[in-house]
Amino acid sequence: MTFELLLVLAAGLFCTGLFGALSRQSIVMIMMGIELMIGGIIVAAADFWHFLAPAAGSGQVVIVAAVVAMAVEMAMGFAVTTAIYRARQVDMTDMAEDLKG
Repeated sequence: MTFELLLVLAAGLFCTGLFGALSRQSIVMIMMGIELMIGGIIVAAADFWHFLAPAAGSGQVVIVAAVVAMAVEMAMGFAVTTAIYRARQVDMTDMAEDLKG
């Protein structure tokens, strides 16, 4: 795998996630789109770290922190979605307007 090919893969993941997040109304599908976007960012960060500064350990720390943040975000998002669905049998963003600040 080359540097450019991995950047194309990262851009593809990000664009697919962006399309999924903007085109769907289901909360689960929006969260999956956001996860794809974060996955693309992680692939790009790992690509830059691997090809530009492989000796530096800080790149690994950033990647692990991003993966942990992604896992926490997904756990919290699915918990909120499950709570909303159990309370009102709603899984669409338009029907969950009370989440607005």
